[in-house]
Amino acid sequence: MRSPFRRPLVVLAVLGLGLAGCSGPAQPDSVAGEFADALQRDDVAAAARLTTDQNAAIPVLEGLYRALGTENEVTVRSAEGSDFTLDVTWRLGPGGRNLWQYTTSGLATDSDDGWRVKWNPATVAPGLDTGPLEYSTAYGTPARVLDAAGGELMTEQIVTLVNLAPDADTAGVAALLGPAAPGITAQTLDTELAAAQGRTVTAVTLRAADIAPIQDRLSALRGVTLAPQTRLLTVDRALSGPPLNGLAELWQQEADDTAGWWIQADAAQGPRRVAGREPRAAADIASTLEPALHRAAEAALAPIRTPAAIVALRPSTGAVVAVAQNAAADAQGALALTGLYPPGSTFKTVTASAALQAGAATPDTVLPCPGSADIEGRRIPNDDSFDLGRVPLHTAFARSCNTTMAALAVGLPATALTDAAAQLGLGIDYVTPGLTTVTGSVPAAETPAQRVEASIGQGRVTASPFGMALVAAALAQGSVPAPALVQGRPGTPDRTPPALPAGVADDVRSMMRETVTAGTATALRDLPGLLGKTGTAEYGDNSAAHGWFVGIDGDLAFAVFVADAGSSEPAVAAAGRMLRAVR
Repeated sequence: MRSPFRRPLVVLAVLGLGLAGCSGPAQPDSVAGEFADALQRDDVAAAARLTTDQNAAIPVLEGLYRALGTENEVTVRSAEGSDFTLDVTWRLGPGGRNLWQYTTSGLATDSDDGWRVKWNPATVAPGLDTGPLEYSTAYGTPARVLDAAGGELMTEQIVTLVNLAPDADTAGVAALLGPAAPGITAQTLDTELAAAQGRTVTAVTLRAADIAPIQDRLSALRGVTLAPQTRLLTVDRALSGPPLNGLAELWQQEADDTAGWWIQADAAQGPRRVAGREPRAAADIASTLEPALHRAAEAALAPIRTPAAIVALRPSTGAVVAVAQNAAADAQGALALTGLYPPGSTFKTVTASAALQAGAATPDTVLPCPGSADIEGRRIPNDDSFDLGRVPLHTAFARSCNTTMAALAVGLPATALTDAAAQLGLGIDYVTPGLTTVTGSVPAAETPAQRVEASIGQGRVTASPFGMALVAAALAQGSVPAPALVQGRPGTPDRTPPALPAGVADDVRSMMRETVTAGTATALRDLPGLLGKTGTAEYGDNSAAHGWFVGIDGDLAFAVFVADAGSSEPAVAAAGRMLRAVR
């Protein structure tokens, strides 16, 4: 595919091409134009035929395109008599980010076959007459990726690839790699080699500290080759998670943007630089991640066997401070940031906000909370069909009365839940440097039956752990904070979230506090000041359920998600493990 960089070729008028007896261009400006066009089309054969020495031109031009690629623009700047000049631009490197622009001169000469370009490699590119050209890049001092406190989070480090040939001593390799990579055995290595069908395989990539004690013995084994490389790695090898991948991508972009480059001619008297730019210093990337909290979140999820995730933000700034997943979630992707699930009763934060704004109730309005209710053709039960009778809304929220919330939602406008969700960031998507996220979806509930299902976070409502953490942060702050993974580089919303009316967040936060002190999250009431909301979200044929917990702990807002948990209890327990570890 030709690059969109190309613009229509501008050449001088071509005259007399149809004259009888002429096998080539009939005018000097004609041959200049056709030569420029052939070079721009990367047509080596056509360009060479237009020169006075086709045999000499072909290998030089082929070598040039191999070295520089084919993203070029060639135009005739001027032509006077037999003399002409060419303006040339090459786009070099990844994405064509480096431009090499120059002007050359050439000479047209008449021959029995018409006008030809006198072959001179310098007419095509400066320095090409002294030898083949090569394109190279050079990186300066690598940037560091820093944590929220300014400590080193990720640095460029040397790693070593342990490559195995088909005849490698797999038993010997496995014995040496055991302490650093317990999952590697002679059998697993034999299986990999067999699947490679005669090709070399990389058994493992080791950090410097891991390979140092065994390097000499490994390299002495049959069929083993050690290949050192540089990679961006976490300083603490135990840290993992989707944000680190995003930070690594930003780091690579910064490195590429500041890299130097040059064109070098391989001249007979030695290499000679023709053009280029020296590398610039790459700025360190200051992330918002807090390693202690991130480690606590990872440790809190470790005992859970089904996919589980925690996302935590600072409501005052939108700083994303932890995004953790367990191994089961890692196997499925970045579930913490983009996995969409029914949010269950954690969505009652949105339903309560919508009801308060609509004037349908206040926190003290006494409402019925029967064990089950038939509402708009659907039977809505409470968990284990508990029946509270008539209670204030704040109690119904804290005890997670499905029947109360569903009855409230029936009378709301079709877009009430959609609008209330957007006020809390749910359904708003952000372009955030270093993060790929989806918050969720809350479609308009056109029928009362749809509003019943949506009110308890079921039906067509979906949310990601990131989205529900943003909801908690918006409630804590009173408005949606712009999420950020890099300090000073907040995310940009796809639309501006509407404002949350004054007082609504206060009321919902008060109900979330009661959820912890006297509701469904009393397992966490030993944590002073904690606010929260539990959620159990059925899915599929409603025989299985995910577990949720969203919380606010001072200037910390978070969401915990546990797939196939059956209830909210595993999510509540994980939240407790994380919070107690950092208090």
